[in-house]
Amino acid sequence: MRVTDEAIDRIKQMIVTGELRPGDRLPREPDLAARLGLSRNSLREAVKALALIRVLEVRQGDGTFVTSLDPALLMETMGFVLDLHQDASVLEFFEVRRILEPAAAARAALRMADADIATLRQLLDDLGPEPSVEDLLASDVEFHRLLAVGSGNRALASIIDSLRQPTYRARIWRGLTQNDAVARTLAEHRAILDAIEGREPEVARSWATVHIAGVERWIQEAVNLDREDEAPEGPRKASGGSVRLLRRSTPAEY
Repeated sequence: MRVTDEAIDRIKQMIVTGELRPGDRLPREPDLAARLGLSRNSLREAVKALALIRVLEVRQGDGTFVTSLDPALLMETMGFVLDLHQDASVLEFFEVRRILEPAAAARAALRMADADIATLRQLLDDLGPEPSVEDLLASDVEFHRLLAVGSGNRALASIIDSLRQPTYRARIWRGLTQNDAVARTLAEHRAILDAIEGREPEVARSWATVHIAGVERWIQEAVNLDREDEAPEGPRKASGGSVRLLRRSTPAEY
């Protein structure tokens, strides 16, 4: 693997220095191997590894190319890795969201185009006052995606989008078990949007923090209750009861 790692590093340096640019075709395998002083087998393994993380694209019969290196493309690998998370880490993902999404909301208040703000407004209006949990979750995902894109920072938007799947199941459980989850979500989304439309970055940041922290706090309480359910004995804290639906029997789906 050391030789393959060296080959990966050599190709990476060619991209970093600008010798290979997005969309460029790599030299023929024998020529590139000879140029880098590597065996063709090591070079082949390096190309496979870089293709897996979307840095290179192998086109059968046409050659190997550097991809667009767009942040969204490169973050696909992160999304795959995050899909493998365990239930104990779901709170860590929410903590990352609580750090990043308020910053995205603040930037959106300064950068988001009026037409995109109108799209967000229409997204919320289309839900109506009493949407189903399924419709709310679909709208929630799209709301946060558009908000992140509205920050004007593609890397930030891609990172936030990659965190969506690990926290999706948790939001479903909240929508099913917390009585005021739908109303609170709608109200907080509108408060964030109002701040963005009013070009108030710090207000948008504050509301986004409140919004993410509310779900994070619910998950913490649910996980704590779940641990108490698993304890062999001892007193249990009083709770709303329905939160106990969050179980560890589906660790990879929260």
